[in-house]
Amino acid sequence: MDLGIRGRKALVNGGSAGMGRSAAQALAREGVEVFISARTEERLVRACEEIAQETGARVTPVCADHSSEEGRAKILAACPDPDILVGTCAPPPMTPDYRAVTDEQWLSAIEISLLSPVRFMREVIDGMVERKWGRIVNIATVAAKYPAEIRLLSGNTRAALSNYSVAVSKVVAKHNVVINNLLPGMHHSAFVEKQFNERAAAAGITYDELVEQFAKEWNIAAGRFGDCDDVGDFVAMFCSQQVNYITGQSLVIDGGATNSTF
Repeated sequence: MDLGIRGRKALVNGGSAGMGRSAAQALAREGVEVFISARTEERLVRACEEIAQETGARVTPVCADHSSEEGRAKILAACPDPDILVGTCAPPPMTPDYRAVTDEQWLSAIEISLLSPVRFMREVIDGMVERKWGRIVNIATVAAKYPAEIRLLSGNTRAALSNYSVAVSKVVAKHNVVINNLLPGMHHSAFVEKQFNERAAAAGITYDELVEQFAKEWNIAAGRFGDCDDVGDFVAMFCSQQVNYITGQSLVIDGGATNSTF
């Protein structure tokens, strides 16, 4: 299916690895010019080169911290008028004990996963409205809708981001600016692989065995974790021309771990 976005420009924050990279790759495959921001230059440049080689698209790396004022300025200077904005970030640490979460961790999570994407949205939405076309997708977390102690730092801030996104989506929908959220569960991201490899080594089992245990413990109906491309492909779909009448939605992608009729 032709998604109707060839020739558009996309800004993908946090796109050097994991779901962000998969999103950038999926957009590039559709002929979108992609600007990818991330903090680690070597990994960022390598990701951009690999995506460009695989897709033939123009892919520009922007090494910057999107949660800082200086970083945002650098990113927006590279791509001041994106047609598409995709926001994700390195997830905060897991929180097995709510009492151990520090004020510093709260402030960091708020700055990175709430205030930064809100500020980017404010910067680019007016241009989208003027051009009568825009797509914004925030890659958040299933914990925004289904709270869990282990994802306190991630779920709370992204619940606020989802609330903000949905509220703003109602204001700009008449201008063909579409805003949606994706709420992924457990996927084989760089963050998950690092955390679970460490935990598996400490327990004397393999990564795959630990994933299987976790899937059973958390009742993931699929019995496994998802791949990052499962999310990336949905990002591209939510940026398509065909999505022009779907806005203000928060789609859960969790392999059936959560239970809800709606």
